[in-house]
Amino acid sequence: MRTRDGAVETMGQPGAGTLRSGALALLAGVSVDTLRHYERIGALPAPERSANGYRAYPARALERVRLVRRALSVGLTLAQLGRVLRERDRNGSPCRMVRALAGERLAQIERELAELTARRNALRRTLAGWDQRLARTPRGLQARLLDHVVTPAPAGTAAAARGRDGGKRAQFSSTNLRVARMPSAFSCRK
Repeated sequence: MRTRDGAVETMGQPGAGTLRSGALALLAGVSVDTLRHYERIGALPAPERSANGYRAYPARALERVRLVRRALSVGLTLAQLGRVLRERDRNGSPCRMVRALAGERLAQIERELAELTARRNALRRTLAGWDQRLARTPRGLQARLLDHVVTPAPAGTAAAARGRDGGKRAQFSSTNLRVARMPSAFSCRK
């Protein structure tokens, strides 16, 4: 007999204390296909099969799926997690590997944030420059905005490290901007 959470009550039956795929997926908040994928990559041990061929997960599989979800939330990939959990299942100690992987992920996020910040700052400077160009351009004439696009400083440069403008509002001048020249086909009218 099944309980409300999908577990089989222990009554001397084969498969006692197990969860079927649908029940485990529902409790863990994932799809049945996700469970199968976790099995294929080694993040979730393959369950025993019941006499009728259904997967019969042990109750501890729910905590394992939750562990996988937590690991994914900190940026580990499924491939990395599969290696870690296989090591763990062999009674190994993958703790230093987990720490190293999470540290690498943090470094990657830091690089991505720096790139996004540089792009945001370049767009701010572009818009400030465009506002100045539009203010100087008589109505009906081309301001040629796309001829004057500020591109982010390459990552790792001093300009990128200080945000090109040191955190101050940039003045639109040729001394503090790197402007990408675009073909005249990209011009626009005010």
